[in-house]
Amino acid sequence: MANFNQMMKQAQALQRKMAAATEELAEREVTGSAGGGMVTATATGTGVLKQVKIAPEVVDPDEVEMLEDMVTAAITEALRSAKALEEDTMGELTGGLGLPPGLM
Repeated sequence: MANFNQMMKQAQALQRKMAAATEELAEREVTGSAGGGMVTATATGTGVLKQVKIAPEVVDPDEVEMLEDMVTAAITEALRSAKALEEDTMGELTGGLGLPPGLM
């Protein structure tokens, strides 16, 4: 029974660490860009899109489709970076436990 209690304490400690890591991820930001930096997107480490910036020289009424593609690419890159940051951060906490992703 003592072994079970120890496991429960470890699980609770891990949950506290993961909650703290999630809070930290929400405060960290990652950026994705497209068009050589003409369009940038910033997201939190938890994948919340915070900002999209577009260089004024990119705004051309005749090139709306290209601008849309660059915005989509920048956001996709930012969200990919956020996901990688989250996986790295949480992986450090759960590494070696053999838990399936998303369990904790």
